[in-house]
Amino acid sequence: MTAKQKKVLYRIIAAGVLLIAAALLPFEERSIPRLIAFLVPYGIIGWDVLWKAVRNISHGQVFDENFLMCVATIGALFVGEYPEAAAVMLFYQIGELFQGVAVGRSRQSISDLMNICPEYANIERDGQIEEVDPAEVETDSIIVIKPGERIPLDGIVTEGTSNIDTAALTGESLPRSVKVGDEVISGCINQSGLLKVRVTKEFEDSTVTRILELVENSASKKAKSENFITRFARYYTPSVVFAALALALLPPLITGGNWAMWIHRALIFLVISCPCALVISVPLSFFGGIGGASKRGILVKGGNYLEALADAETVVFDKTGTLTKGSFEVTKIHSHEMGEDELLDLAAHAESYSDHPIAKSVCTKFGKEIDRSRISSDEEISGHGIKAVIDGKDVYAGNLKLMSGQQINVPECSCKGTMVHVAADGTYAGHIVISDKVKDTSASAIRSLKENGVKQTVMLTGDAKAAADAVSSELGIDKVYSELLPADKVEKVEELLKNKSPKSTLVFVGDGINDAPVLSRADVGIAMGSMGSDAAIEAADIVLMDDDPAKISLAMRIARKTVRIVHENIVFALGVKAAVLVLGALGIANMWLAVFADVGVSVIAILNAMRAMRVKSV
Repeated sequence: MTAKQKKVLYRIIAAGVLLIAAALLPFEERSIPRLIAFLVPYGIIGWDVLWKAVRNISHGQVFDENFLMCVATIGALFVGEYPEAAAVMLFYQIGELFQGVAVGRSRQSISDLMNICPEYANIERDGQIEEVDPAEVETDSIIVIKPGERIPLDGIVTEGTSNIDTAALTGESLPRSVKVGDEVISGCINQSGLLKVRVTKEFEDSTVTRILELVENSASKKAKSENFITRFARYYTPSVVFAALALALLPPLITGGNWAMWIHRALIFLVISCPCALVISVPLSFFGGIGGASKRGILVKGGNYLEALADAETVVFDKTGTLTKGSFEVTKIHSHEMGEDELLDLAAHAESYSDHPIAKSVCTKFGKEIDRSRISSDEEISGHGIKAVIDGKDVYAGNLKLMSGQQINVPECSCKGTMVHVAADGTYAGHIVISDKVKDTSASAIRSLKENGVKQTVMLTGDAKAAADAVSSELGIDKVYSELLPADKVEKVEELLKNKSPKSTLVFVGDGINDAPVLSRADVGIAMGSMGSDAAIEAADIVLMDDDPAKISLAMRIARKTVRIVHENIVFALGVKAAVLVLGALGIANMWLAVFADVGVSVIAILNAMRAMRVKSV
């Protein structure tokens, strides 16, 4: 509870005691001393509501809950309902306090994430460690991270070994070990050894800054349910004010009397009609869902994506780096018309300029220094491979489509894995088989999705059909499309979007680096965040910080629970208010029942909304 909330609590206690004391004093009904006795607790508990109403009216914002409370309670004072006026204001403030505490708790997981922002960075100057603002540190600077300190900036370890606590970003309790050459990201905690890190990104571009911006902006992207409630409240509040005014004026004008009774009914009508339960509980539910997801290392960019994820029936996966580890190894070399060493030599030199994981695996297998002087030119052909001139030879290294484009015949091979075909001067030279291991949780992730109502799982990949079919069969994926170019993946997603049912959504899951066009085209794009890669955060609607595909079904359960709670609150709040409004208009409901219809319903709806924060992992 914040200091401000504590002050409100003290005012509630003081007003409550004075209200009881005023009720016990032996004053005559509707006497001046009795009015003053009840005005004291009314003023203590309601002065800020009165001030907000006056201020909002001066700014042109008339019809809000502050206005409703002021009209209802001041009207009650005028008709002699002094205890009811003070009690309505008291219970309204109790509801507001409860709401503030609930919002604070739903924000706590977000606030915990905000604590990952580092306060300082250690730079070694003249043999002394100096603490500086992380925003002042330039790239390529060497920073020192002591055990127990939070990593202030993204970089690469240049000295030392340690265990890194990534729980604040990924939700995982197990630490990650790092050594020289490993990448570390800001926001994690160095647990054991002293590390020296070369900074690779400035503070404004660091992982921690981008994540905080993502989470802070998530509230601006409202779900359809939130937008509905906002529009509903805009018309609902003035409608009930005019309805209460009609209830106060028309019956006595028509019947010719009993003004006090109808004004009293109109005031009860106003208290009942306050839309607090809806206006607060719906956004609170989505905020709670987003906060609960962030604690599990699932970053959701807005309530609209959470709502869309709840309706997912088709989940489409990229293969490499999503369902597989993306750590390629050369497993076989099949030469043709030349020796294996010569084939590997040509392939490594051709791939040496590429940053693709497959290219790096070929160079790693080669294990020798690349002689750049032998390479006259090197050109990457998107989605196909590499064209290079090596030792005066035209060398092509890539997939079957590259070979077909050069009218080069390729012999059949039954090997499972990704194949890099090599040709020199128009003659097929052989191929290199590269394997990529399936992630440990991929099979259970697919099973969990089907158990949670996903009707179709699809895999899109640029790999050869044999490699794609092997992974698909191992994981139990319903459909697989292989040997696709990036543009082909977009076409397949477009086709799947056309064939899905109108109310369902399509989710695409990729690594966020090569899949940006498909991520943005799907109804919901989920990226394997690689613990916060820039491309993943930019392209996707939802980011899995630890690259675990099993988190997809968890995100889906969070989304469905959040949406279910939102619908429960809307139906409950509107149902109770409609029933009590009718009772109030008929004169059956009194002011105490009106207080329940406002404060009581709000408290119950808020309690229900807080459930969105809690979802079991399994």
